[in-house]
Amino acid sequence: MNDQQLADRHFARRSRQVSRRSFNAGILAPVVGAALLPLGCRRSIRSGSASEPLNLLAWSEYVPPAVIDGFTKETGIKVSYATYSSNEEMLSKLLAGGTKYDLIQPSEYTVEALVRQSKLAPLNFDRIPNLANIAPDMLHLPYDPEQKYSVPYMSGTVGIVVNTHKVAKPVRGYRGVFRPEHRGRIVVVDDPREMVSWAMNTLGLNINEVTPQALERVKPVLANWIPLIQAFNSDSPKTPLIDGDVDLGVVFSGDAAICYQQDRKFQYVLPEEGAHRFIDNLCVPTGAPHQATAEQFINYILRPDVSRLISDKFPYTNPNLAARKLLTADQLANPASYPPTAGKLETFRDIGAMSSEVDKMVTDLRVKYGR
Repeated sequence: MNDQQLADRHFARRSRQVSRRSFNAGILAPVVGAALLPLGCRRSIRSGSASEPLNLLAWSEYVPPAVIDGFTKETGIKVSYATYSSNEEMLSKLLAGGTKYDLIQPSEYTVEALVRQSKLAPLNFDRIPNLANIAPDMLHLPYDPEQKYSVPYMSGTVGIVVNTHKVAKPVRGYRGVFRPEHRGRIVVVDDPREMVSWAMNTLGLNINEVTPQALERVKPVLANWIPLIQAFNSDSPKTPLIDGDVDLGVVFSGDAAICYQQDRKFQYVLPEEGAHRFIDNLCVPTGAPHQATAEQFINYILRPDVSRLISDKFPYTNPNLAARKLLTADQLANPASYPPTAGKLETFRDIGAMSSEVDKMVTDLRVKYGR
């Protein structure tokens, strides 16, 4: 498969898919300024001469302005910051052959796809000593088993939010959400792969073994679920929950964490059947013009005080154990950010051409049921 085929395959997963990182904070425009400290140094540094910029391609609304401001204050190195709202959009931009990016922020299954296509450069970890701050269970995962190409940025889960003032019966999994009595009171993330994985979990199937036979078994399950759903929303699934338009949601944990911050009536449940744990990473594309600078940038991001700023703005699970020590007791007690029980969690693997089959099946069902 050539570069354009890979880009087309991933981008075909629907251009309307939007970011799970949206928190209504205002989309970050491309900005200039970043701090690239020599290993562990925190002194204010100003470059005496112009430096070549670091070209960053990252999720929109996922790098706090305070972090960017800190970069600017500590060095004179500029960062050209381009954004995307889905892994598929990122792949399309990266593989289109235009701008040479130095650093990207792919999720786990996208890292795996890029490694298979030799599109990621092995990292020089001598320049990233702060990797020691990352929790061991976030390293050497199936998408990068040798930990050669990626560094975890933030992690999270896709789980269930329940408005306990409206739903009295305990909800423990997907079966408890998709019930006739909840018709029109459910919001879910707008992501076919996610929905298929929920159905596969309820059927006891491996969520990463997506075959035509598996999709045939999944189809009637989704045919029962889809008519019950009031909204498909990956942009801000927390909003209809907080506004009271729905009572239940299957949403990203960052949104669930904000619901909990707003009102403790919102309970977060990791489905008993199993749940997706996503891990967003920092990676250097093959042929990046400024790999050493990108690795310094990664090391800076892994500094505890900097990583804490990310958690303050985006309450996902921070893989940086040193940064977690700086969080408040309330932040650490948020059950969506840091679930008290791990549950059955799996990361997504690259499923190749089956991704288009997943999208087609879910799209056809939504059209059939007017959703």
